[in-house]
Amino acid sequence: MRLLLDTHIFFCCVDDDPKLSPVAWSMIEAADAVFVSSASLWEATIKHQLGKLAVAPERLAAAVPASGFIELPITFAHAVAVGSLSAHHRDPFDRMLLAQAISEPLHLLTADAQLEPYSALVRLV
Repeated sequence: MRLLLDTHIFFCCVDDDPKLSPVAWSMIEAADAVFVSSASLWEATIKHQLGKLAVAPERLAAAVPASGFIELPITFAHAVAVGSLSAHHRDPFDRMLLAQAISEPLHLLTADAQLEPYSALVRLV
């Protein structure tokens, strides 16, 4: 299975957060490949600038290859795919992650139940 981590799950991995469920950890460890979207780093940078996130974006960027994860850039195809999503979830970063998961395809690992109706690729943990 190929996974795309949502931003919150990625932060939990970087911090080795015990709040991340054993199910999530086992899915990550068993995955053939684990991706982190550049949208997640973009979101983290904005939150860091606003004082809502203490960890430096540079640390998060370095954590991707250090963890064995793979950076997933945003492509034109991903940007266009956002337009095909229904508008019931308005967060632009989550919408990009959904579009990337559906386009690639990748299983999106998330704790956000609002994302589940979008696709069978969404894995709620």
